[in-house]
Amino acid sequence: MFLSILFATTTFFTVFAQEDAAVNHNETDGHLDIEHANEDDFDVAEMINHHILDSHEWHLFTTVDENNEEHHYSIPLPLILYTNGKFDVFLSSEFHHAPLKTVKIPNQKVTEGHDNVRRVVTKGEYNYILDHEHVKVVDNEGNLLEDIHPMDFSITKNAASMMIASLLLLLVGFNIAGAYKKREGQAPKGMQSFFEPIIVFLRDDLAIPNIGEHKYKKYFPYLLTLFFFIWFNNLLGLIPTGANTSGNISFTFTLAALTLIITTISANKHYWKHIFAMPGVPLPLLLIMIPVEVIGIFTKPIALMIRLFANITAGHTIILALIGIIFIFKNYILGIPIVPFVFLMMCLELFVAILQAYIFTLLTALFIGQATADDHH
Repeated sequence: MFLSILFATTTFFTVFAQEDAAVNHNETDGHLDIEHANEDDFDVAEMINHHILDSHEWHLFTTVDENNEEHHYSIPLPLILYTNGKFDVFLSSEFHHAPLKTVKIPNQKVTEGHDNVRRVVTKGEYNYILDHEHVKVVDNEGNLLEDIHPMDFSITKNAASMMIASLLLLLVGFNIAGAYKKREGQAPKGMQSFFEPIIVFLRDDLAIPNIGEHKYKKYFPYLLTLFFFIWFNNLLGLIPTGANTSGNISFTFTLAALTLIITTISANKHYWKHIFAMPGVPLPLLLIMIPVEVIGIFTKPIALMIRLFANITAGHTIILALIGIIFIFKNYILGIPIVPFVFLMMCLELFVAILQAYIFTLLTALFIGQATADDHH
């Protein structure tokens, strides 16, 4: 069901796919990538970064014609820039058709004399360039205007993937809710039968034991949303051309920050008492324990943030690095042992996708339970 919805959505957007110029250019920067001195060299780091980092377009695939020219097909995404009190909105595809200009970016290493070439999009009084996915402003002579910093509210690949995950979450939620209303008291069927055991497990083995039977209902909707949102984004990241959303530190930071806010707001006086006035602890020792406990308030969500980010990014990086070995050594015989191993790694990643969502939700429930627990002294 999920794959069919995703396929339909992707197919719809593919109608608007833009064919890039028939030259070798970097899709992430939108500037000309003149033939390298040795075009047979394979940069595995660049390949991995291209797949795991965010971008202002959704690259789908690349074809090579009979003239050995590359044609890149991608879904253009909107750039929304706020520069000196003015909004500029345009599609990322404009960078692929904009005129080339030599720009002067301070402290940038120039390789083969072409790294300072960018495609410049002019909107009103500003000239925009993409420098490693960072939008910058240059003047008409190509000098970087370091005193102007546009605020980037663009819908990037990760943001678009989160929108798809949110849409899937809404479709699943409304479908299950409707099934319970129509089939009240009956055995679950269809999508309801698949998700009901997961929801019951999260309620009985995660929320109730950690938060308490009398308090869990207040936080259970958040825990459910958190689990499925992370899980769906992890699964979307495993689909070819998918976005590595959970491998983006901003994504995990936001989720961890929400957990910190909810935990802090929900904390009762007994929780704060154990932070600032632990019973039975001598006063001199409190001078040491209080800073440690205060730091612990912030290290818990930081651990949540790093754990999800590192595990998802590591899985993607290992798989791409293994595939890159074939091209580094230019020996396709290596594909015989590597491809089955990569397949096993992909199967493991399917397990990691739900495992990391479960761990993040479990620790969130644990932190909320600690903050709302009654005094047992």
